[in-house]
Amino acid sequence: MDQQNQPLFTDATGERDAAWVLAARDGSTEAFGKLAKAYERAAIATAYRLLGNSDDALEVVQEALLRAYRSLDRLQEPSRFGPWLLRIVSNLSLNARRSRRGGVALDEQWGAEGMKGADGEPVVADTGPERLAEGHELGQALDAALQQLPEKQRLALILFTIEGWAQKDIAALLDCSLENVKWYVFQGRKRLRELLGDALTS
Repeated sequence: MDQQNQPLFTDATGERDAAWVLAARDGSTEAFGKLAKAYERAAIATAYRLLGNSDDALEVVQEALLRAYRSLDRLQEPSRFGPWLLRIVSNLSLNARRSRRGGVALDEQWGAEGMKGADGEPVVADTGPERLAEGHELGQALDAALQQLPEKQRLALILFTIEGWAQKDIAALLDCSLENVKWYVFQGRKRLRELLGDALTS
């Protein structure tokens, strides 16, 4: 099998990672360096896929590795270092997107059709002050609602609905089955509708 197509998280890598995590907890910087090297490419790819900028992706990965190193003692399952690190990367990337863009446009968030022109750029039907204010308020409400979702629901919903990730890739990131990914997305959408109510249809 091509090395690129091999699963990133397996029983063998879990056992290896657990040994490195335990060694790193005992003060071995070399062991943590091995963990970082093992997941560096996947971490950068994940961050780049969410941010679309290599410099931002590298910055996020460096921050994620620093946070992971400082939080190793709180990792309850050392064999799941890989999925744990990539969740940190995903969360930091999504936070960076939100702060950089001041919230994601609603047509992005809900995949609205017919919102782009022939040049591929979004078509803005009405940019009057009232409309802009409404969009900003709704964007803030949506961001706040997303933060209330359980972590896996939030990541699955954003990665699948907004970013267009394949469900198998989300399953690998979250270390769960495809059925669980579908369930997280379904429940996430349902919860957002409950939290936002009429705001989605106004």
